[in-house]
Amino acid sequence: MKITADGATLRLSGDFDVRSTFTVRAAIYEHLDLQGEGNVYIDMTEVRLIDLTALKVLGVATREAGRSGQHLTLRGCGPAVRRLLHLSHLIRFVELEREAATA
Repeated sequence: MKITADGATLRLSGDFDVRSTFTVRAAIYEHLDLQGEGNVYIDMTEVRLIDLTALKVLGVATREAGRSGQHLTLRGCGPAVRRLLHLSHLIRFVELEREAATA
């Protein structure tokens, strides 16, 4: 898992599964601490694989961000991520950035 920060956006690339959840969780909370209040984004455009453990990390991070006056939004979620969010019902708790409709 490769993790980079660019302003309010934390970019993840690689496999986000049980093996990388500790590292990603630490990076998310550090990023939230550094950003203060406001909008924070997690860009998952380059996430190849995700499991339920990783989704739970995102759900808890969303809740914690809200408690500290921040707003966490997932960006660039592919079909596999969206499907797992729906199947796990976590779609009710995390916000996905809306994608522009193409003509």
